[in-house]
Amino acid sequence: MKKIYVLLTVTIFFTGLKAQNSIISFDSTAMPEAELTEVVIRASKNKSTLKELPAAVSIISSSLLEENEIESLNQATSIAPNFVMPDYGSKLTSPVYIRGIGSRINTPSVGLYVDNVPYFEKAAFQFDFFDIERIEILRGPQGTLYGRNSLGGLINIETRSPMDSQGTWFRLSAAEYGSYKANISHYAKAGDDFAFSISGNYQHNDGFYNNTTLNNPVDVYDSYGGRIKLIYNITDELRIENIAGYENSAQGGYPYAVYNDSLQKANDINYNQFSSYDRVMFSDGLKLNYKGQGFEINNTAAYQYFDGTQKIDQDFSPASLYFIGQLQEQNMFSNEFIINSTGKGRVQWIFGAFGFMQLMDSKVDVNVYGADMWYLKTYEENIGGYAFFNQTTFKVTDNFSVTGGLRYDRELHTQHYFYEGIRGGNALPEVDTTYPEKINGELLPKIAVNYKMAHSSVYASFSTGYIPGGYNTTIEKPEHLHFESEKSHNYEVGMKSSLFNRYLYADLATFYTRLENQHIYLPVPSGRGSYVGNAGESANAGLEITLKNSPILGFEGLIAYGYTQAIIREYVKDSTTSYNGHYTPYIPRHTLAIQLTKTFNFKNKKILERIKLNTLIRRQGTLYWDLENNFKEDPYTLVNAKVSFIRKNIQFDIWGRNLFGANYNEFLFNALGSTFVQTNRPSQIGVNLSVNF
Repeated sequence: MKKIYVLLTVTIFFTGLKAQNSIISFDSTAMPEAELTEVVIRASKNKSTLKELPAAVSIISSSLLEENEIESLNQATSIAPNFVMPDYGSKLTSPVYIRGIGSRINTPSVGLYVDNVPYFEKAAFQFDFFDIERIEILRGPQGTLYGRNSLGGLINIETRSPMDSQGTWFRLSAAEYGSYKANISHYAKAGDDFAFSISGNYQHNDGFYNNTTLNNPVDVYDSYGGRIKLIYNITDELRIENIAGYENSAQGGYPYAVYNDSLQKANDINYNQFSSYDRVMFSDGLKLNYKGQGFEINNTAAYQYFDGTQKIDQDFSPASLYFIGQLQEQNMFSNEFIINSTGKGRVQWIFGAFGFMQLMDSKVDVNVYGADMWYLKTYEENIGGYAFFNQTTFKVTDNFSVTGGLRYDRELHTQHYFYEGIRGGNALPEVDTTYPEKINGELLPKIAVNYKMAHSSVYASFSTGYIPGGYNTTIEKPEHLHFESEKSHNYEVGMKSSLFNRYLYADLATFYTRLENQHIYLPVPSGRGSYVGNAGESANAGLEITLKNSPILGFEGLIAYGYTQAIIREYVKDSTTSYNGHYTPYIPRHTLAIQLTKTFNFKNKKILERIKLNTLIRRQGTLYWDLENNFKEDPYTLVNAKVSFIRKNIQFDIWGRNLFGANYNEFLFNALGSTFVQTNRPSQIGVNLSVNF
C-alpha cells in the first residue's frame, strides 16, 4: 500500500508536468502567503507586525497545518527552528523544548496560550487540534510580557473566528492501525455585530504498540471534545468575546521496553498491568476589548480545569513489583488587563497587570507488591501571584526604534502533604505537614533595537525569563523537598527580509542564552520516581534560518533549520560526580524541516479543479538522554507526503507518515537498574474526506 502511494504521487507529478496544455499553474501575482513581514503577531499584545517585532517568530498557518496533517502540537516539531516536542508515552508528560530550554517534569519552561487562556501545566499541553487558525511560536524569553514559564519562548494558538469565516466544515479521516477522526464546525454571523461558532471533534486509534505479556495494544486512544465561540460587537468601540473548550480523552500509554545493550535495540514490550492516562479538560476565556481615542483596552478573564488519572506499571516487567496511580485535579483562575497606545505616533506603549490563582490537588497511590506495602501520598498545592509590566517602543526615526520593558512577577506557593500506608498488615506512621511558604519574586527586563529597510529589518535584543521554584512530590532525602527558580538571559541578533520582489521570505537569528539554576530531571535513589534539582549554570548558543517562497509556477517551499549547542557549565552533584562540560539531555543539536508543495489547476473543472502534492522532510540531530552523556540518539530523517484532489467544496486526501520507515527512539530513561526505551511509531497511511458548504 505504501509503495502504491509513493507511485501514485510520482505518477501524478510527472503526468502533470507533461500535460501542460491541460494544466494552469497558480497565478504568480496572487497574494503571497510568504509575504509575512506585514502579518500582525497577536502574541505581541499591541498588534506589532512581524517586521516591527524585534524577536524570532515562526507562524504555522492553518494551511500549513492541513498540508502536513499536523493534529497536535508535538507533530509540529521542527516546523519551527529549534522547536521540539517529543512523545514521552502519554499526554501527562508533554515537555516542550525551544532553543534547548525545556523541562521534563513539573512546571513548563515554555509558555502556552490558547485564545488568550494561559496553560500553566504541561499535562494540558497535548490536545487534539481542530478549528486552528494559526500558531505563533516566539523563540527566546518572553518574560516582560508573559512572565512565569516563558524563559524558553512562547506558543500562542488562535482558533478560527466566525467573524472572518462562515459556513460549515465537515472532515472524516481513516488510517492504518485503526485510526479514525471526525470533526465538524459551523460558523455564522447575525448581521455585522454578532457571530458564533460551534465545533466538535472525535478521534480513535487501536494502538501502534503491542504488549506481548497482555497480548493487547499498549496505546489505544479515544477522545472527544468541542468548542463554542461567541463574539458580540456591543458598539463600534466595545467588543465582548467568549470561548469555551472541552476535551475528554482516554489513553493507553507508556510503550516502554527494556533496552538490549548487546543488540542495541529494544526488547518486546512485556509488562503485566495495563497502564493509562485519562484526562478531562475544560477552559473558558471571556475577552473584553474597548477602542478609545489613541488607546485600546483588553481584559481577559480565564478559567481552566483539568482532572487527570494516571495508572502505570512502573517496573515495566512481567512481574508484579510496583504499580502507581496518580490523580491530579486543577482549578486555575487568571485575569489580565492591558492598555496600549494606538495610532502612528513615535511612542508606542503597553501597560498591563496580571493575576492568577492555581489550586491543585494530587494523590499518588503506590503498591509495592514484593514488600506487601501500600501507601498514599496526598498533596494540596496553592499558587497565587500577580504581575505588573510595561513595554515602550520609541521611534527615533521612521526606520529606527528602541524598545524597553520591565515586568515584576511575585507569587506565593504553599503545599500541604499527608502520608498514610500499610506494610505487612500494619499501619505505617502517618505524616501530616504543611511546608513553609515559598515566595518567588522576579524583575524581568528587556531592551531591543530594530532598524527597518525597504523590505527588511535588522534587530538586536536582550531579554529575560524565568520559571518559578517549587516543591517536589517525590522526596526521599530532605534536600529533595524543593528547588529554586530558573532564570534565563538571552542575547540575540536577527534579520527578516523579503527578497526577489517579495517572492522569498528569509529569517535569520543567532542567540546566546545563559541559564541560572537550570531545572534538571533526576531519579530518586530508589529508582521509583524522579525529582527536580538545580544545576548551577548552563549556556545555550545557536542559530536559526527560515526560508519561504511565494507561489512560483505552482511551487511553494519552506526550509526551517535550527542549531543549538546546550552545555552544562557548572553542576557538581556531589564529591564524586560532576557534569561540567556535558551536553544538556534531551536537546537535539540540529532540527531541519523542508516542505515542498506543488499545485496544478485544471482548465476543465468538470472532474477536478486542482491537485496539490505536498512533501515534508524532517530531520533531527544527535541528542543525549542522560546527564552522563552515556546514551545518545543518532540523527534520523522522517519523510511525510500528501496528495489532495480538490473540486469546488470537496477535497479528498491520501497521506503518509514516515514513508521510508525510519527507526529511532522517542524516549530513553533509566529506572530500577534497567534502561527502558520507547521506540517510534511505525509508518502510517491514511485518507481524508473534507466538505465545506
